Amino acid sequence: MQKNPLTHLNGLLAGAVVTALLPSLALADATPTLNSGDTAWMLTSTALVLFMTIPGLALFYAGMVRAKNVLSVLMQCFAITGLATILWMLYGYSLAFTPNSNETLNMFIGSLDKSLLLGITPDSLQGTIPEYLFMTFQMTFAIITPALIVGAFAERMKFSAMLIFMGLWLTLVYVPVCHWVWGGGWMAGDGVIDFAGGTVVHINAGIAGLIAALVIGRRKGYPGSAMPPHNLTLTVIGASMLWVGWFGFNAGSAVAANGLAASAMAATQIATAAAALGWMFSEWVSHGKPSVLGIASGAVAGLVAITPACGSVGPIGALAIGLAAGVICFFSATKLKRALGYDDSLDVFGVHAVGGIIGAILVGVFAAPSLGGLGADTFSIGSQVIIQTKGVLATILYTAVVSFVLLIILKYTIGLRVDEEQETEGLDMALHDERGYIL
Repeated sequence: MQKNPLTHLNGLLAGAVVTALLPSLALADATPTLNSGDTAWMLTSTALVLFMTIPGLALFYAGMVRAKNVLSVLMQCFAITGLATILWMLYGYSLAFTPNSNETLNMFIGSLDKSLLLGITPDSLQGTIPEYLFMTFQMTFAIITPALIVGAFAERMKFSAMLIFMGLWLTLVYVPVCHWVWGGGWMAGDGVIDFAGGTVVHINAGIAGLIAALVIGRRKGYPGSAMPPHNLTLTVIGASMLWVGWFGFNAGSAVAANGLAASAMAATQIATAAAALGWMFSEWVSHGKPSVLGIASGAVAGLVAITPACGSVGPIGALAIGLAAGVICFFSATKLKRALGYDDSLDVFGVHAVGGIIGAILVGVFAAPSLGGLGADTFSIGSQVIIQTKGVLATILYTAVVSFVLLIILKYTIGLRVDEEQETEGLDMALHDERGYIL
């Protein structure tokens, strides 16, 4: 039967229209759309990470200091939460996550295009979630990182000096390193794996804490006088809050409610449990008894170590990283600290820097598919370990130098340390005119 010419023409026209529209249709498919499941999970994760600092970290640290300094630690964590929030809103988020039009500069720092959060609206998206939510999630990381440093100089730093140092440190150290790794900077280009903050958060804070402890000096009476934790109940409660909140920290870093988030959650739980037991048994063998402070510290060491690796390793890698962190961090926080004589009050370096280094290096091993990792079939353990080591060393060097310079400037201008009478009285009364307990 002969075809109708009009029918044939209509078909040609329809084909031409479809062909012309293909680029537009592809563009429409690529346009980000809001995913309510991802958004709900990230709202939850953001609240969990904030919960890690206040009250989690605040209580964890508060229980480990002496009773006369309990409020000072709580105050420092609370004040840093406020300070970091405002600085992140003013310029921190923009410099960390907004691309710099200068490609060379973008390797090291972002732009100020979104300072004051200008240009972000409720309809702005970052992937499949609102950009406001992504900004706030990242803000909670910017809050907890400087708060971690508090534990290294606890019981002896001026509150005013602490505020100035943390503001400058957040600006000059945290924001650039965050951009290097997560904002499209040079570490991202090199292929450094840091899923949730081994370099950005823990090595960064741990090295800064060590430098602060060295520059400020030892507490009065250390190490000759006993300075045991005044309330281990608070410490265990705080550690438990950190453990629970860390699922937002690690699984939330998938920025989606998906299988990767679930894998990161499983790895986090396995590594934390392994580290807690690893520290406990190491202490048991070494000291004859397992302590509550030890098992809580071990859990935190495991959380720290799995942070950079949780998005890349499987259960076997999580178990190995956790055990390594529990054992090595125990010896770092006890024997190494005593041997070198530095006064890192609450073991920020021994747990966070050392644990972060363990996780950042070992992810280069256990991301391999042959070891149950999530790396590509072409994954090379040797090459990735070199990349990871380069990232670790760069973070250590940059953080140490800038932190040292900032602390020295403050030391010889406004002063870093309270006077001897204030330290003896305790910072609660000397700096805040309040007591944590009514005797």
